[in-house]
Amino acid sequence: MAMRFKSVADVTERLAAVDYLADANIAGVIYLADRLEKPVLIEGPAGVGKTELAKAVALITDSRLIRLQCYEGLDEGKAIYEWNYKKQLLRIQADREHERDWETVESDIFSEQFLLERPLLEAIRSEEPVVLLIDEVDRVEVETEALLLEVLSDFQVSIPELGTVTGKQRPIVMLTSNNTRELSEALKRRCLFLHIDYPDLDREREIVRVRVPEIDDALAEQVSQVVRSIRALDIKKAPSISETIDWARTLLYLGHTQIDPQVITDTLHVLLKYQSDIMKARKEIGVDSPLPIGPKRS
Repeated sequence: MAMRFKSVADVTERLAAVDYLADANIAGVIYLADRLEKPVLIEGPAGVGKTELAKAVALITDSRLIRLQCYEGLDEGKAIYEWNYKKQLLRIQADREHERDWETVESDIFSEQFLLERPLLEAIRSEEPVVLLIDEVDRVEVETEALLLEVLSDFQVSIPELGTVTGKQRPIVMLTSNNTRELSEALKRRCLFLHIDYPDLDREREIVRVRVPEIDDALAEQVSQVVRSIRALDIKKAPSISETIDWARTLLYLGHTQIDPQVITDTLHVLLKYQSDIMKARKEIGVDSPLPIGPKRS
């Protein structure tokens, strides 16, 4: 078994080298996932860096990222494999002209050349290192979730016409969930669990400084304080980390070196994506705004 990481500290350092700032919990789970060869189920609010973690792990391990984007209605044909029916029909028509018997035709059309690989089968058959990302697994139905169990347990797929296809190498498998529905115990049992929440004030300021290196410490501090306060409001969708970074860049592009209530009001559309959230945040912003916008830390 090839070990990708020497230690938890090694994971932390290598992720930081690609601008993903992982705490000890995140780095520890990734390290154990590699050593135990188990998938990681990552839960947390939208926009906290779950998908970005998979991308970063692929980058630092020099692996190909294969992504299965889950959605309602996803089935085996889109997740694992399906047969190229049009190509099969053409072959059947050609074989009829040569008057071949059905057994010969059947063995012909259910062969490799007619098989269409989808992300899960593609990951299983890959000979190069792979990070398999099953994104937003909570969006699929329970029946589709059950299809994943064979892959997550044994990293293999059963194709009735061809037999069992077993993985040539064991990839890092990461599943993300926004926790919109409860996942099955069977799926959870096969995974290590990692919860990623919004970062604390210090970590978010550090993330802003890393992702927007031209920003100074004082403005990065104000950005983090304001975003943290907006997340505390009763709104539909709290600002994600990526939206915090976009807001920091917006302030620099507009020439702002400090934040005041007017600056926040004018740029709230970068942080918030519902008009009701924008209106609610604006009510909290005024001359005597309760949102911390000064250089002092709360």
